[in-house]
Amino acid sequence: MNTNLRNVAIIAHVDHGKTTLVDALLKQSHTEMKKDVAETTAIMDSNDLERERGITIFSKNASVSYKGIKINIIDTPGHADFGGEVERVLSMADGALLLVDAKEGPMPQTRFVLSHALKLGLKIIVVINKIDKKGSRPDWVQGKTFDLFVELGANEETAFFPTVYASGKDGLAGYEPNLSKMTDITPIFDEIIRFIPTPSGDSNKPLQMLVSNIGKDSYKGRIAIGKIYNGKLSLNQEVIHINRDGQIRKCKLTSITTFNGLSKKEETEVEAGEIVAVTGISDITIGETIADINKPIALPLLKIEEPTVKMTFLVNDSPFAGKEGEFKTSSQIRERLYKELETDVALKVDDNSDGTWTVSGRGELHLAILIERMRREGYEFAVSRPKVINKIIDGKVYTPYEKVYIEVPENYSGVVIQHMGVRHGKMDNMTKNDENVVSLEFTVPTKELIGFRSEFITDTKGLGIMNTAFFDYLLDDGFERKRDRGSMVAHETGETRLYGLTNIQDQGQLFVGPAVKVYKGQVVGQNSRSGDLHVNVCKEKALSNMRSKGDGTAEHFNAPRVITLDDALEYIDDTELVEVTPLNVRIRKIILDEQEARRKKSMGIK
Repeated sequence: MNTNLRNVAIIAHVDHGKTTLVDALLKQSHTEMKKDVAETTAIMDSNDLERERGITIFSKNASVSYKGIKINIIDTPGHADFGGEVERVLSMADGALLLVDAKEGPMPQTRFVLSHALKLGLKIIVVINKIDKKGSRPDWVQGKTFDLFVELGANEETAFFPTVYASGKDGLAGYEPNLSKMTDITPIFDEIIRFIPTPSGDSNKPLQMLVSNIGKDSYKGRIAIGKIYNGKLSLNQEVIHINRDGQIRKCKLTSITTFNGLSKKEETEVEAGEIVAVTGISDITIGETIADINKPIALPLLKIEEPTVKMTFLVNDSPFAGKEGEFKTSSQIRERLYKELETDVALKVDDNSDGTWTVSGRGELHLAILIERMRREGYEFAVSRPKVINKIIDGKVYTPYEKVYIEVPENYSGVVIQHMGVRHGKMDNMTKNDENVVSLEFTVPTKELIGFRSEFITDTKGLGIMNTAFFDYLLDDGFERKRDRGSMVAHETGETRLYGLTNIQDQGQLFVGPAVKVYKGQVVGQNSRSGDLHVNVCKEKALSNMRSKGDGTAEHFNAPRVITLDDALEYIDDTELVEVTPLNVRIRKIILDEQEARRKKSMGIK
């Protein structure tokens, strides 16, 4: 047992300040960092997408040294769609810091990550963060957190958790919710050393290491990251790789590294309890075991919850196909999708007979992040509307349901309740605080929530907060939501003109401005009525030999709505696709020709 080691995961709901707190822990422990890194915020969010969206997507490892004790820190995602990451990396930890916002209190993802931490028997330290926030109520939050522990079945010892109050942004922490009495972040370090147990492994037993994460090095090849539960690892050691099917194969370790600050340190031998990264096993994947060559004993496989949403990926066949992407062939897209399975255990990919792929994930955001990453890597393809994954149990159809937690100013609560009712949402709870903010809790079918987020932002003028978490599979009511407004579809291929756009802007909301190349069948806006409207956005003003007297100068052109990838995925219906390229995100009809689409519809062909 290594008494100078602690393995700690940092878990929280999205935007409760995990990454900011990790910044403070790294900086105040005087961890060596490059100058450009030390001067930034969100140090652990090294991915461009994470910085742009302000969320952690990929779990990461780092370490700090405090009073001669090495603390391995595991930063985890906070969004429910990346729960697959959280579930597996918690297996490397012996304890966890649970961050809770001092104003909001426990949120849906707090419940999700805490339940997994309790199942694994981790020791929990509660950090009530953002006490500098206006309207913070740390005592109320602590009471609500205790209620959550009890509700999740925590035993008496775990339910009476130690509490530290903090302002991660200012790098301050203390045992009282009083900023003036805080000097630095050290109370969190002290609680980790006092309360989090040392790793329980035995270095004298046969080797057992569980792989919790996978990395890649252009020189070393595949990197397996995990915790050594028992035994020792030595450089060039021969080990047994036990895969998910129980098959065993002899391998040789070519390198062993531990985490040292934000970088890695080469080792010749590492004992039980440490989190390590090893190379030399080319086909190892998440959840598998590296075991002793003489006595190979497999550790339990990591169980991951099933996907709830699926989409169809297909090769782009629009008139602009192949002009903007570097990787656009069927084999390139397929290879990239299957490569993602190596590191994302919550994702599933199935080949379809028509040359397309069904990709299943934990939610819309989970799949949207994959699409965005592929787009930035130079891939060009098209995707269909997200659909839920139903289950057939005893001949009956069961569909996934979500718990939806909403906070809105009282003025907007009526319209939110009305729209959730239309989406067959069942209200479970409603409370109002002193600031006239209403908290609502609903149980809603996942299929009804697809496309609701943008509508919710509009309904609440951007002042509402909505969080969701998977609830359960319940009996399907058979209702299928249809979009109540149609699309404005380009009548011909060409370049949009201000004259043509101005003529049709009163028909609905435009998605494109002037001087944009469009093709026949591309969606250029949303119709104000049901049904699609084919429009000529490339129409130019006819010239004459008459002198103009300022004709058209009074015409006003409304700014078009900028459609992001997330907006496009929420908007499309079953007759449309999202065309994704490194340069553009376009919405198009599956059948570009209007006459052909009508003919197939009349014949009942989809």
